[in-house]
Amino acid sequence: MVEVLYFAWLRERIGKARESVETSAATVADLVAELRARDDRYAAAFQDTASLRVALDQDLSDFDAPLAGVREVAFFPPMTGG
Repeated sequence: MVEVLYFAWLRERIGKARESVETSAATVADLVAELRARDDRYAAAFQDTASLRVALDQDLSDFDAPLAGVREVAFFPPMTGG
C-alpha cells in the first residue's frame, strides 16, 4: 500500500488530494500506468508525464525510480520561482 498525493491541477482533474493505493508497480512509471487505466480522469491527469514531477517520501525523483519501500508518492506540476 502506498499513499499517493496529487497537487494543483492534478488534484482538480482527479477530484481528490490523496488516496491509498494497493499496487504491484515496480516503478513510478508502472504506478502511473496503473492509475491511467482506472478511468478517464486519471488518464487525462497523467496524459503527459513530461509536464509532471514526482517525489518519493518527500524527495524529488524520476519516473523510472523503484517503488520498493516507498510509503508516499506525490505528483505535481513543475514549480516556478520568482
